[in-house]
Amino acid sequence: MVLYVLLGLAVVIYFMYVSLIKKKNNLKESLAGIEVQLKKRLDLIPNLLKAAAKYMEHEKNIFDEVAKVRENALKASNYNEKFMAENKLSDLMHTFYARAEAYPELKSDKAVVTAQEGMIDVEEHIAAARRFYNSAVKEYKNALEIFPSSLIAMMIGLKDEYPFFEAEEKAKEAINVDEYLK
Repeated sequence: MVLYVLLGLAVVIYFMYVSLIKKKNNLKESLAGIEVQLKKRLDLIPNLLKAAAKYMEHEKNIFDEVAKVRENALKASNYNEKFMAENKLSDLMHTFYARAEAYPELKSDKAVVTAQEGMIDVEEHIAAARRFYNSAVKEYKNALEIFPSSLIAMMIGLKDEYPFFEAEEKAKEAINVDEYLK
């Protein structure tokens, strides 16, 4: 009888271990998905800026700032830095689009239109990848915190090292529509 109980316990522990490893690997896969989309965006930005630069010569400061933040995103050494740089880059790209609206010839330039469409597509994929990542982080964190899988996670050295992707405080603020109607 004791042998059956021990065997049953071993099977339960094994399946919890497998579940934890699957959750960790799912989380890493979702993070890689975000990184693929962010890389696409980082690759598209220079093309968009080059196409727009000839029309927006006196808007050079936004180009310089986007280039600087893009470089910071590429150099980020951990997830928090990467997420902060990518949030800043998203904010700057929205600023760029708002300023670009003042240039009718820019809005109709085929290279710019194509680059903007590519950016919009990539932004949608980034949003989807972030949702998938946050879902994977939630499942992983739950498994690390809920008994009895928390014991197994502790025994095999799994740690809560993955942050949720969260919007910056500025992105959470209400939009003042009057600013766009001027």
